[in-house]
Amino acid sequence: MARVGGGGAVSGGDPAGGGQAGGGQAGSGQAGTVEEVLGLLNGFRAAKFLMVGCELGVFEALADSPGGVDVGALAERVGVSRRAGRICADALVAIGLLAREGDRYRNAPAARHLSGESGVDLRAFVRFTDRVSYPAWGGLAEALRSGPVNRITALSAEQQEVFSSGVEALNAGPAAAIAASGHLVGRRALLDVGGGTGSWSAAAVRAHGGLRATVVEWPPVAELARRRVADAGLGGRIDVVAGDVRVDPMPQGHDCCLLANVVHVFSPEDNELVLANARRAVVAGARLLLVDYWTGPTGAEPAVAALMAGEFAVNSEDGDVYGVDDVVAWLGATGWRFLGREAVAGAKSAVVAEAV
Repeated sequence: MARVGGGGAVSGGDPAGGGQAGGGQAGSGQAGTVEEVLGLLNGFRAAKFLMVGCELGVFEALADSPGGVDVGALAERVGVSRRAGRICADALVAIGLLAREGDRYRNAPAARHLSGESGVDLRAFVRFTDRVSYPAWGGLAEALRSGPVNRITALSAEQQEVFSSGVEALNAGPAAAIAASGHLVGRRALLDVGGGTGSWSAAAVRAHGGLRATVVEWPPVAELARRRVADAGLGGRIDVVAGDVRVDPMPQGHDCCLLANVVHVFSPEDNELVLANARRAVVAGARLLLVDYWTGPTGAEPAVAALMAGEFAVNSEDGDVYGVDDVVAWLGATGWRFLGREAVAGAKSAVVAEAV
């Protein structure tokens, strides 16, 4: 993990997207064109064709045909009319996910992350975006005016499965990067606060043979995490505890602690409660890693962080992105010493601290 400045932005690609939607590059000092605005507006159309391509199984249907197939064969494979198949395939060509040679369509290189052929499988994240995130964004204006219409704490069991699986898929790379970092070497007990499905803990214990982990999560998610941990054969090394990470006592004695994608759910006041609660559960000198979309000095970079603030706002009453200066203040007030900020993967970075 490369060291970056305490207030600087972290560069690099991110599966959630790090640039302007639709290819627009509007910025200060540019003349500005109608095409820039229209390019941004067309971003949702491109995204929806990506989602539908995954839902129909277009990329899997072409995975075993590197030479491509014609539109009739593609339409038959995915169960739509020839007209519908052509509309979808041509749009996917236009946004770079399919390639067309003559009358034959094949997967473009990026589609390997959508067909099950890559170690980074984004299909679950696309499903989450389509079924949970995309509908919620229709309420962004209302969320900014008076709070979200629907909250992640009120998801149905089916929605929770889609939500948690999607977040897990998006964060597979960052989880692997944290596990491979030197921060967990020689540590014995990891406290994974708000640990989701347990995927971060699973990556950590697989990489470090002497490490055990405890995941503390909201009850509906904790139940999902227990199933995932058991299915992975890691029940003997990962415990799952249900509770409110702000106020419920956590198991004691951990020598390292992880908060990944947690602080953006809460207000500054609640984040201090979470950090104080975690501090009570760890020993002096314990290493703390807070992984999130930490922003730079202006709040507008990395770009994906500024956009993801909308994602958090439509799902949580206090959802937001924060800068390093914010977390330094929380740490100082809750028994932690700030050590620095490190790049993790894409637009995500880790604030590193230790218990004092």
